[in-house]
Amino acid sequence: MARPSRSHEIDAALLQAVAMHPRDLVGMVAAQLGLSSARVSIQVRRLVADGYLQKQGTTRPIYTLGRNRRFQQRYPRAGLAEDILWSGQLSPLLRDVPRNVLDIAHHGATEMINNAIEHSEAMHVEVRMDLRDGRLSLAIADDGIGIFRKVARALELPDERLALLELSKGKFTTDPKNHSGEGVFFTSRMFDRFRIASGGLVFSHDEEQDEDVLFDVDDMSRKGTVVFMEISTASTRTTKQVFDEYSSGPDEYTFAKTVVPVRLAQVGDENLISRSQAKRLMQRVDRFRHVMLDFSGINAIGQAFADEIFRVFAQAHPEVELVPVHAVPEVQQMIRRAEVARDRDGGQRPLL
Repeated sequence: MARPSRSHEIDAALLQAVAMHPRDLVGMVAAQLGLSSARVSIQVRRLVADGYLQKQGTTRPIYTLGRNRRFQQRYPRAGLAEDILWSGQLSPLLRDVPRNVLDIAHHGATEMINNAIEHSEAMHVEVRMDLRDGRLSLAIADDGIGIFRKVARALELPDERLALLELSKGKFTTDPKNHSGEGVFFTSRMFDRFRIASGGLVFSHDEEQDEDVLFDVDDMSRKGTVVFMEISTASTRTTKQVFDEYSSGPDEYTFAKTVVPVRLAQVGDENLISRSQAKRLMQRVDRFRHVMLDFSGINAIGQAFADEIFRVFAQAHPEVELVPVHAVPEVQQMIRRAEVARDRDGGQRPLL
């Protein structure tokens, strides 16, 4: 059997050691990992060629970090602390990144690593970072129960696809004593691209396209969760801007606004026609003051579905502002019909 490659381990050791050992980098890492200097030198040459290390001189070379950065390490989940991992291993590799992007990376990495530590029931957590050609990407992977499966079990949902609907709203956690349930929501909106893959399902949020997509992947491992985050180092977005966008305002800084992708209420190819589907969509929505219902990708809805949301729910929760967006004319017509009925009779009689 072939020995497993240690390339990632050597890369991580080199990139972490270069700041303190610019003149004896190869020898120090070779001794640290119990490898030959020749083996480590091969990896050094690759990192220099790819822009992750810079080399000055030939006989007695001096190495420094290059324009690109890379990190990959697998840890036992037990005893792992996200703040120590960030400050000790990730942050030093990102010193040249603009402050606003660094703050977003700090938030995303620590939130998602903490989720893996406290919720995944995994044995191991793997952290990957790559800064290359003006783009910063982070990936947090675990070999645990799977995020969609865990949420589906906690809420007794009939399909794991519906777990993503609950996560996308925000304010959901399987451990309410210790967590607010806001981590995935805010992190997904800080990065240009955010993706969760687990159990054959992939959720993708593209901030620039303002789009949420859920799809199946047949050849994916059914175990564990992978969270992927990417942002341009030229981004002007800040953590404060994202928090402000979904807060109740300067006098009461609470998570009061959410965006609910209506398409996530669909299971398979089903149409959104029933009151049960509408109730599923609106579950826990009454915890917010402003709710944007994003109808992107929805070509039609049933009369009962619209009535349950825009008459029955709206009448029962007048404190919640419902704002439909990206609705095609056919959907708008159904929404307006329900709103007219609400205004006419006060929402006391369900439409047949």
